[in-house]
Amino acid sequence: MKQLLVFIRKEFFHVFRDKRTLLIMFGLPVAQIVLFGFALTSEVKDITLTVIDNSRDANSQQLIRKIKSSSYFIVNESSIDYNDIANSFKKGTTKCALIFPAGFGNDLQHGGKAQLQIITDGSDPNTAKTVVNYITAITTAYQQEISPSPQLPYTIVPESRMLYNEEGNGSLNFIPGVMALVLMIVCTALTSVSVVREKELGTMEILLVSPFKPLMVLIAKAIPYLILSLANFVLILLLAVFVLDVGIKGSILLLFMESMLFIITCLSFGLMISNTTNSQQTALLLSMMGLMLPTMIFTGFMFPIENMPKIFQLISNIIPSRWYFLIIKSVMLKGLGFEYVWKETLVLLGMTIILLTIALKNFKTRLS
Repeated sequence: MKQLLVFIRKEFFHVFRDKRTLLIMFGLPVAQIVLFGFALTSEVKDITLTVIDNSRDANSQQLIRKIKSSSYFIVNESSIDYNDIANSFKKGTTKCALIFPAGFGNDLQHGGKAQLQIITDGSDPNTAKTVVNYITAITTAYQQEISPSPQLPYTIVPESRMLYNEEGNGSLNFIPGVMALVLMIVCTALTSVSVVREKELGTMEILLVSPFKPLMVLIAKAIPYLILSLANFVLILLLAVFVLDVGIKGSILLLFMESMLFIITCLSFGLMISNTTNSQQTALLLSMMGLMLPTMIFTGFMFPIENMPKIFQLISNIIPSRWYFLIIKSVMLKGLGFEYVWKETLVLLGMTIILLTIALKNFKTRLS
């Protein structure tokens, strides 16, 4: 029993001397509690709504005011042409469009029935359905308010349409998120132990006395994982197309090149972790547990980033998978070209350069 207590005491000393272990042990649970307590919500708010009022009568204006008074929408009353709605969805300036036909109030007052059209972004079917439900509920409350009698109620029939996802297939939002999550976690975890493994096995001396430069050492370690990750990406894509019936509307070449850039970003992240840690266990904890929750939360495929507090929205900008998720949705689901994703591409390219620079500077050419 005395020997057991001495061994336990020794292990306590090891834990308290290792600051990284203390950070993982105490800092990570605190971060998770904060994230789950403040960042996650199933309610959709601050939806950018474009209203095209071709009627401009009392009834349409009253209904627009009802929608404005709710806390769910940011209403933009626009005079754009009906054919320009698709461009606003491509640019991401709107999440929903509400169109009042000419004679809306006249049809409602004299015919007892009027129609309006709701157009939503179907690449995110859960949000799109929620938006339709919000507008339908507001419309129903308004028609009950103006109905003079139950015997002859006014009826407003919303006509909804989901762009890019007419069938409302939930996999269309699920697949891009899973691709971002899997590539981010797997690529980072694989490379995070590459350099630190050499340190633990005692083979780092061989690399240091070789004529290889530090940059070449990092590249040589990254290339095998790059090839394996690309094969993993192709497998995921094949499963999405042939098993989950998710079509690829955009350029396959562009999709492949953007995915290669994201994989290189993740590999750079893993090399940075590997060069700044001294044990495989710490490297795996940082790459797996430390990145899994931020990737799931801040990517945007599970929880809308717009609903989070501003501080968490700013934090999401440093998560590479968020930008890759936006690229995949635009290219794979919406069929958009490079002119719509060049900003996200530049962000990933900048992250890659920064991460590789940090990894190279932290590569120690002398063993302590």
